[in-house]
Amino acid sequence: MVLFFADLHLGRADPATERAVEQALLACLTAMAERVQHLVLVGDVFHHYIEYRYLVPRGFVRFQALLADWTTRGIPVTYVVGNHDPWHRDYFEQELGVRVLHEATVVPLLGHRVFLDHGDLAIARPLARVLRRLLRHPVPVWFYRTLLPGDLGLALARRVTQWRPERLNPVTVERLRCYARRVLQEKRADVVVLGHSHQAELLCWPEGCT
Repeated sequence: MVLFFADLHLGRADPATERAVEQALLACLTAMAERVQHLVLVGDVFHHYIEYRYLVPRGFVRFQALLADWTTRGIPVTYVVGNHDPWHRDYFEQELGVRVLHEATVVPLLGHRVFLDHGDLAIARPLARVLRRLLRHPVPVWFYRTLLPGDLGLALARRVTQWRPERLNPVTVERLRCYARRVLQEKRADVVVLGHSHQAELLCWPEGCT
């Protein structure tokens, strides 16, 4: 069994709520551990995430410990970054054994070619797409990490994400559906898995499933 999680947005609520969310997540993953052959995190696992050379955001160490335990036991974990958590360096790969993907990628899973993407860049308007790519480009990211102390950089990220409440948007959902089907029609994969919509659904067309 391949298990997919997306848009957890860990860190957006108060500490007590976040601890309860983490405990529920761990309980779910632990209950399925014996059946899972691959865990895929499809972006926005964290509500804000900026990793520095020697520093990573505090919190959710129990969840990270579970990921490390799974990879040590031979259960692969793949993490596709989203629009809230694109600024990874090498912590998850070196310390936790998690494969981190910064671009849409086709991976083999259970005999199928599976297209993995958070989906935010693919459906963004042209200006928004340019701005998001700029914010993920190594040069401005380097300046941000270098010029701002860690506490200030993370505090600014938290403040910005507070201005963008996460809610279900029917337009976003429909755009992601169209994007997924286009990928299938172009025969780039057999299955498409996306995040970003905040709505779980399974759709099957003659070209494949998403």
